[in-house]
Amino acid sequence: MSRRRVLRTLAATVFVPLAACSNDKGPSFQSTDITGADFGHELKLTGHDGKPRALTDFAGRAVVVFFGFTHCPDICPTALAKLSTVVKALGPDGERVQVLLVTVDPERDTAEVLRQYVTAFHPTFLGLTGTPDEVTRVTKEFRVIAEKQPGATPDSYSVDHSSGMFVYDPKGRLRLYVAGNQTTAAIEQDLKLLLGGA
Repeated sequence: MSRRRVLRTLAATVFVPLAACSNDKGPSFQSTDITGADFGHELKLTGHDGKPRALTDFAGRAVVVFFGFTHCPDICPTALAKLSTVVKALGPDGERVQVLLVTVDPERDTAEVLRQYVTAFHPTFLGLTGTPDEVTRVTKEFRVIAEKQPGATPDSYSVDHSSGMFVYDPKGRLRLYVAGNQTTAAIEQDLKLLLGGA
């Protein structure tokens, strides 16, 4: 099994016990319901617009948090393209969704690099970065795996990372873990439920 597949499997299994404890009488989410999780309570970094950002800045909107980096060859562009499709499919409700890409590669992902990258997928997407210590603190808060892998040159390294997404409802509560292989239709349905007050 490849290292990347191992990381994906590990990231998915972290949430299995939480899924098993979910309330059967709750909304019929397609993704894993992690309402009441004891992590992901704080996210304080700098936006690609240079402004300090925290989860509370997006009150009233559903927030999708994804960890990745701009040199990512496959997982990140696939995830952001999927989220762009979902936001557009939601129509006017898409304006009530904020997608945040938290870089796991702060050394290369400057604010300007992030701006060019995320807005190429959707103009409202926001990239978040910080010092290496700040980013590490956030990945630990979300229990995200991010491990640098050396390349042929010092600047050509890659970063193995968890591929899932975390979704907050408009009240700022962490509600869902979306696996990296989740379909656009399923994500759209779950966001509609959250925007509707589920």
